[in-house]
Amino acid sequence: MSLISSSSPDASPPRGISRGAAIVAVVIAVGLTIGALAIVIELHPFGWLTPASPSSPSNPQSVTVVDDLGRSVTAPWNATRVIVLGPSVLDPIYRLGLRSHVVGVDCSSAAAGGLLGDYTSNQTELWGLDSSMCVQAYPSPVTEELLNLSPTLVLAPHIISSSSLEEFSITFGIPVVLFAPTTLGGIVSDVQLLAQLFPVQSVANQLIAQLQQTLVSVQNFVTNLTDNGTSFRSVLLTYYVTPSSSPNAGYYAYGPDTFGQSLLEIAGASSVSASALTPYPLLSGSQVLADDPSVVICGTGFGIDAPQYAQGPDWSMIPAVQNGNVSYVDSTLITESDPSMILWIPSLQHLLYPTLPGA
Repeated sequence: MSLISSSSPDASPPRGISRGAAIVAVVIAVGLTIGALAIVIELHPFGWLTPASPSSPSNPQSVTVVDDLGRSVTAPWNATRVIVLGPSVLDPIYRLGLRSHVVGVDCSSAAAGGLLGDYTSNQTELWGLDSSMCVQAYPSPVTEELLNLSPTLVLAPHIISSSSLEEFSITFGIPVVLFAPTTLGGIVSDVQLLAQLFPVQSVANQLIAQLQQTLVSVQNFVTNLTDNGTSFRSVLLTYYVTPSSSPNAGYYAYGPDTFGQSLLEIAGASSVSASALTPYPLLSGSQVLADDPSVVICGTGFGIDAPQYAQGPDWSMIPAVQNGNVSYVDSTLITESDPSMILWIPSLQHLLYPTLPGA
């Protein structure tokens, strides 16, 4: 799902991790900004997160919904053969008890890891995925593989080639619903979108309430920080590292208009890459030393682990590293715009402020 070329490994993160970055890049592709989401949450009551319930019959044969790209899509209601082309969509599908409806998922080419190139081992185990469900989706979905699974509905993030999916839908009459949340509120709204497609309104209401309450708690914690005069901690949030020996040595971080940047702001932190000129800047060791973050948070998974960060430029000289203020987190939590991202924010706050009440 990468938007970053894999032809130059030293200049760009490898495909597995950049798949997460590509999800965040949806924000840029649709031309919307989420960097100020913390302000939006603070200024608006949380009722704005709850979409209106659909006014469809209790047991319709089909339902018409408007997806995240504003497309009106008529789909079979409660489709039982669904292909899901992205973990950020499969996450709420699983949480809503719809895993048994899924017959296919996106997979990388065999050379890029196949199923494990797009899903972590934890995800494949939790969601019961196997290679028999694989549909190669990049650079565009393989039509024959989609048809071999006889789907009646395709659900996909916008990062998948929307033009290819549109052509597939028109040619074969199989509806495609596209998901492209640009804010945390959009993630909540997508839960309601799924509730329009499947008979899970009660479960969806519970999940929406849980997500909203999490955001309220997050907001209250940050308000308490401000009221108590607590300075926001400065953070390096990095999802990939290139070693000191590389010509492009450094730490890939999140700049403006990305979910990673927004997560830090919402949690009550100051990102050292907030003023970067690009969404996914590569920070050199000297830049990190100059910024002197009080906390370093590193994304791991898809072949990236803690020892690899230790090979980054000037790693042992970073004061936060010397002080033991380094945490390693599952990269899917900071790259995939789904309910798990929202539910993880309190844990992020605990990483930032472990000694404060409520963190």
